[in-house]
Amino acid sequence: MTANEQVLDSPEGWVADHIRRYVETDGAEGHEWRPGVFTLLLTTRGRRSGKLRRTALIYGRDGDAYLVVASQGGAPEHPAWYLNLLAEPEVQVQVGAETFTARARTAGPDEKPRMWRTMTATWPAYDEYQAKTDREIPVVVLDRI
Repeated sequence: MTANEQVLDSPEGWVADHIRRYVETDGAEGHEWRPGVFTLLLTTRGRRSGKLRRTALIYGRDGDAYLVVASQGGAPEHPAWYLNLLAEPEVQVQVGAETFTARARTAGPDEKPRMWRTMTATWPAYDEYQAKTDREIPVVVLDRI
């Protein structure tokens, strides 16, 4: 990812507005999305287009790693950002004013239950999303490079 590449924000209207405020204020607006619920900005490279794509996601922590959930509200298919990071796991992350490169990976079966509990403690609706879909909703671990 190069500094002068254009980044395309989520086409979802309210998410795009959230991202714009987050970027313009270095996270002063948007990092805490709702009381006690914090978001980060994740930039992936499109697996087909090759373009940079950015979305806002609720996050949790596991030691030094950041955790996000590829829930898409319990939709039957994985979100595009998750499919993108499977193809190219090097991503950009913004947490508040800090931006860094990370390597994304799907939590393995030995660690996912603990990480899922961390994320549902932050956003309990993840359990509802999992109940709505036949796919296993992944927890993604973002390790700073």
